[in-house]
Amino acid sequence: MTRILLAPDKFKGSLSAAEVAQAVAEGMLSVDSSLETVCLPVADGGDGTVDAAVTAGWDRVAVTCSGPTGEPVDTSYARRGDTAVVELASAVGLELLPNGQPAALGASTFGLGTVIGHALEAGARRLVVGLGGSASTDGGAGMLSALGARILDAEGNDVALGGGPLRGAVHLDLSGLLQSARNAVFELACDVDNPLLGVTGAAAVYGPQKGAGPQELLYLEHGMRQWAHLVRNAIGRDLSGLAGTGAAGGSAFGAMAVLGAAAKPGIDTVLELIDFGSALASADLVVTGEGSLDEQSLHGKAPIGVAHAACAAGVPVITVAGRSVVGLDRLRPYGITASYALTDLEPDAQISMRDAARLLHEVGRTLATTHILEGTS
Repeated sequence: MTRILLAPDKFKGSLSAAEVAQAVAEGMLSVDSSLETVCLPVADGGDGTVDAAVTAGWDRVAVTCSGPTGEPVDTSYARRGDTAVVELASAVGLELLPNGQPAALGASTFGLGTVIGHALEAGARRLVVGLGGSASTDGGAGMLSALGARILDAEGNDVALGGGPLRGAVHLDLSGLLQSARNAVFELACDVDNPLLGVTGAAAVYGPQKGAGPQELLYLEHGMRQWAHLVRNAIGRDLSGLAGTGAAGGSAFGAMAVLGAAAKPGIDTVLELIDFGSALASADLVVTGEGSLDEQSLHGKAPIGVAHAACAAGVPVITVAGRSVVGLDRLRPYGITASYALTDLEPDAQISMRDAARLLHEVGRTLATTHILEGTS
């Protein structure tokens, strides 16, 4: 029996990773019902990371936290044993901004800290935090505040949440930081190597994506410099120049400097969490993909991470995407033998996104016919 492992990332704005895998699987099975299809959706540390863990058998734990601007958000994390998988995007992500209105100076990561605190209180001792899609540039200050840290102004009052108010902060008090947070092991799933500060830092590079104009960027950079100064005074060393500390609006900086977190490529982390290697061991073919297969995909995004693992195991890989702007010649070095894009079937991007499930079903039929029944590579 031929065994197909379907491990796509989400098609953003259209289908979840699980829905993508299911649509392709149903298309393949409509051609040959004897195929064994295994759906194991993946993510790269952004939205969908918790869902990937849950699909792989982890328990989902519901929790309510503050969204990026303080509104209540119903979210969840995944847990197995004493390990919890927490996703920034589903707590304080860009897509959770009320009415989509940016709040570059005031958005914070406080809600992320709330979710982490819930997991710690429930007994988690290893926290895997997926960074991606952040609405804020607060250096992880809000997250640490939720875990018991205090950030004070010159009068000894707590500074308001957000990256902008950090300009007026003069002291970081870590005496109230949860002991469970001090004792836990933190791992960050992220692919950004920017430092916290400067022209390649969190504010300068990613602030505009969060709605920051020129003046707001200056405020955020000032806030991040002041925050880095306070953290250095509190812990006795300066980590703001380290690669990756600028990830998720500097959230990585707060986690690395205060919580001792270590960073690892997002897709590598997720593949470990879902035990991808075991599923791969008996696979004859892997199908992966994402909404847009482009140059960025080639630099460590989910499909290439999946393909790398499959290639190392000697299993051929086929990609499916909503659209693809990289040719097969660019993909072959990663062990990818064929690539399909929905825009080849439906050039109108809006229709393609709307009818993604139907088009993926059609791609699945083609895969089963061309690459299995006819045995082509």
